[in-house]
Amino acid sequence: MDVGYISEYLEFLEIEKGLSENTSMAYRSDLLLFTDYCQSKCYKDYSDIGHRELNGYIMFLRQKGYTPGTVVRKIASLRGFFKWLSSEGIIKNNPALTIEQPKLPKRLPKVMSVQEINAIFRSDLNTLENLIVELLYDCGLRVSELVNLQLNNIDLKSKYIQCYGKGSKERVIPFGKKAKSSIEKYLKEREQIILKYKLGKTKQLFIKYNGKKLSRQDVYYFIRKQGEKIHKHISPHTLRHSFATHLLENGADLRVVQELLGHSDVSTTQLYTHITKKRLKDVYFAINNKS
Repeated sequence: MDVGYISEYLEFLEIEKGLSENTSMAYRSDLLLFTDYCQSKCYKDYSDIGHRELNGYIMFLRQKGYTPGTVVRKIASLRGFFKWLSSEGIIKNNPALTIEQPKLPKRLPKVMSVQEINAIFRSDLNTLENLIVELLYDCGLRVSELVNLQLNNIDLKSKYIQCYGKGSKERVIPFGKKAKSSIEKYLKEREQIILKYKLGKTKQLFIKYNGKKLSRQDVYYFIRKQGEKIHKHISPHTLRHSFATHLLENGADLRVVQELLGHSDVSTTQLYTHITKKRLKDVYFAINNKS
């Protein structure tokens, strides 16, 4: 099988669809796994793949112990790839058209309480760490959006952040006085880091104290350590979930929250309304059990 088609397909997605680097890597991994499977079955070409072969691959994934969510993602990768192969005339028929995408039950995302958020802010954070928490929680940024921020994405005068989410979709997010103060404080320290490591040309907002660029892994590790302080397993996305939930709990309009999060479909944002209802119910029963 010609794996060169995978590279061509991903290049198409990156140019035409604005696919992010991380998503591209995930797609590549999915498609290479499928190609390895096909070669183990002695399928010589993508045109040899039909509905039965795809079902066999799905059965293989399940037998290997992949979670339902991972299987769904890998099927989605194949559907897109075979659609492209068909549109390019590389295969005559698209066997993935008849594959049904399994529906997964929507799980309510984990949310932190305001008290837990404040406990992290009260812990021993340096200026950079404090700002990371500020922007993940106060602005609801995704971790990829956070680490890719440039200096010109921050407007201190108007107090807003310009960021690029999934599919390079641009959105503008306001921030308050507290976040502004944290940004200003960090920028002063950043100037010293730039001078120390002679990084004058870099436009990257987040530079660590050792002169290196802040990475996704750095943020995940840091947030996980903060979770240990409050005895809770959390990720950067937990802060984003908390941002949305706390806004809705305080009366924010659903459409406004949708815009702030950068969701293309309001149904994704509506998931947070279920969290607020559940939390209200938990509070109600907690109060009544005490009385």
